[in-house]
Amino acid sequence: MGGLRTALYNYLFARKHKGSFILRIEDTDRSRLVEGAVDNLIETLRWAGLEYDEGPGKEGEAGPYVQSERILVYQEHAQRLIAEGKAYYAFDTPEELEEMRKAQEKMRLNPKYDRRALQLTPDEVRAKLESGIPSVVRMKIPESTTIAVHDLIRGQVEFLSDRIDDQVLLKSDGYPTYHLANVVDDHLMGITHVIRGEEWLSSTPKHVLLYRYFGWELPQFAHLPLLLNADKSKLSKRQGDVAVEDYRQKGYLKEALINFVALLGWNPGDEREIFSLSELVDEFSLERVGKSGAVFNIDKLSWMNTQHLRGKSDREFLGLIRPHLASAGLAKVDDAYVLRVIGLLKERVERTEEFVSLSGYFFADPELYDDQARKKNWKPESARYLSEVASRLRTLEETTDTGYEAAVRSVAERLTIGAAKLIHPLRLALTGAGAGPGLFEIMALLGRETCVRRIERAVSALG
Repeated sequence: MGGLRTALYNYLFARKHKGSFILRIEDTDRSRLVEGAVDNLIETLRWAGLEYDEGPGKEGEAGPYVQSERILVYQEHAQRLIAEGKAYYAFDTPEELEEMRKAQEKMRLNPKYDRRALQLTPDEVRAKLESGIPSVVRMKIPESTTIAVHDLIRGQVEFLSDRIDDQVLLKSDGYPTYHLANVVDDHLMGITHVIRGEEWLSSTPKHVLLYRYFGWELPQFAHLPLLLNADKSKLSKRQGDVAVEDYRQKGYLKEALINFVALLGWNPGDEREIFSLSELVDEFSLERVGKSGAVFNIDKLSWMNTQHLRGKSDREFLGLIRPHLASAGLAKVDDAYVLRVIGLLKERVERTEEFVSLSGYFFADPELYDDQARKKNWKPESARYLSEVASRLRTLEETTDTGYEAAVRSVAERLTIGAAKLIHPLRLALTGAGAGPGLFEIMALLGRETCVRRIERAVSALG
């Protein structure tokens, strides 16, 4: 969801300013590759309506857009930095680096590389490289320097260089780290604005230095606030679903997810909460993105989903629930009938996935009766009363909701009881539940024979 928000803000900014929205696949950390992840990412963006202008499958002049296909470009730029004395080779083993870290922590120092590799002579470096000893390329951070970054959200931010590590730019496998690859690609691809998560703010001074080292113009940076759990901790899987696919499978609409994540950090400046994607393009500005973390409120997402669902036509709603009906073995149910059910239930559905569970009694006789509703609404005399209703329904000619209502109320008058003493147990008999849409609308949809059959079954089952 955090990735969706970042993509959305980039998309909105690009569209509003008539720019280009670029998708770049950053796959240079080979240890974290997940099979199918790229295809899933592209599919999720397309599902959400965030169509990119350039990227995989939409090649432009700045391609290729997959970083693992640009390795030589990064290696050439790393060599340029080495030649200019702005980066250097280091040959430390993982064990040596761990030992270095522990020693620094013991002395209560800020752990960072101690630059022992800079003590090597050019001949020693050459010999190690020729002998095949594993090496990395580290960036040489200037000493005692203040690095200032202007952030479009946070304003002026300053960093002391003495606290910044000599970042690895090129790993021992020849692949670049995020820092080198992104700076090089952002420059070569003409990126004007870098809009990303707050967790990258601490890395930005390294990127600013790289731009200076290469003599390139800086893009503008904007670091988005963190997404938080309800307890204000950083959003994580430990406290709930965080993947877009999870919410998609649960029946949340793309319009609701987009609307929801747009307001996680940004506000329109007024009380409006429901937006379409095109309205967000018109309204969005980085100036209205806040600095503080945004709480991920699942209840708010569910509310937004109901608002967007209610904005759908019944025919559109039918298209959304058809996959859920098919999964429940109801693929062959007539469209016209399902549309009538939708007309009764649409206002009650928070997520399309819920439709099947809420509508079950429209497709099959209830096998169970809600225990709480039974205790509350089924009295010793209910069986006798409903038998009278069944008898009346067998001769009913006007099978509309008004016809059913008139029939039920006429039985109540004949028995000299309030209509509620029939309506509540009748609902339980027909649906197995204690609440739902209007009872007489349900009866008109189920039909006379089904209503009589279910009443007889309930009389037998409940006594």
